[in-house]
Amino acid sequence: MPLGFFTRNKSSGVGSAAAIQGTGYTPADKPSLPGDPLAQALHAGRLGLIVAQPDRWRDQPDYAAVRERTLLAVDDYFALVPEGLVSIPATIFDEPGGPETDVETQPYLLARCAVTNADFQHFVDAGGYEDLSLWPEEIWAHLISLKDQTGMPGPRFWQQGRHDKRLARHPVVGVCYYEALAYAQWAGYRLPTEAEWQMAATWRIRSAATAQRRYPWGDGLDVTCCNIWASGHGGTLPVDACAGGAAPNGVLQLIGNTWEWTSSDFESTDREGRKVVGDTLMKCIRGGAFDTYFPWQATGDFRTAANCLARYHNIGFRCAMDLLNN
Repeated sequence: MPLGFFTRNKSSGVGSAAAIQGTGYTPADKPSLPGDPLAQALHAGRLGLIVAQPDRWRDQPDYAAVRERTLLAVDDYFALVPEGLVSIPATIFDEPGGPETDVETQPYLLARCAVTNADFQHFVDAGGYEDLSLWPEEIWAHLISLKDQTGMPGPRFWQQGRHDKRLARHPVVGVCYYEALAYAQWAGYRLPTEAEWQMAATWRIRSAATAQRRYPWGDGLDVTCCNIWASGHGGTLPVDACAGGAAPNGVLQLIGNTWEWTSSDFESTDREGRKVVGDTLMKCIRGGAFDTYFPWQATGDFRTAANCLARYHNIGFRCAMDLLNN
């Protein structure tokens, strides 16, 4: 059985996307997939689908052994975020002393790294854009516009339905909220809520001392721990770069590299308490990106949003899972 997924945490270098993209486009190879559905799911890294839907695989003679291996892979790919408390600013101005909403979070699993181009390629190759069961019915009409640079289904900046293989380990960008949601569901995962994401980034665990961090690594900005404008890279880095910026549980790049979609609607007010509304549904994005200029926007508690159909060059995502009952 192919083990493509189990080597995905190996780094392919720390070159920035800005340096790589200036030298042409090298499309990723088209893989030769195993014929067995369970082997395909394992090869594509659909760990949640394997471990959380046992009835789907009952007729597979080797399912028990595969599930045990998959559970070990889940432990490697995800990290436990303990229960905690977050305070989410209630206004768009996020001023010190401003109104906040306190939210208690429950333990859950969060991916140590953002979803990469190579990860998302599996979804594209499996026909994820054509599988209507993965997409809310109200956006079916928009699927025709979710194309790459050459008119093929895929992230906005790909070509011919292929990612640039030199960016295989970089976070996938140019995907809207619904593309992130569809991938997560396809793989058997989900997107974290805004509160869950903030808990992972600020580490305000429920204990006698409830102090939160400004950054996953501590309270002081260190541009070597993240990839923001001041870090000087000028583009995305591989998802396992900036290891010094890891949260206590080993989750990487919660700050910088790309903003990350969450599953939460953006709800906020102005100074007079009036609800801020947009022309279209807005989803919360968190964490800042490689081109975030103001450091105060790249912290664990800064919040902003994007149109849920926006396909920007600096927004990606990571997946979450509920705790497994082994």
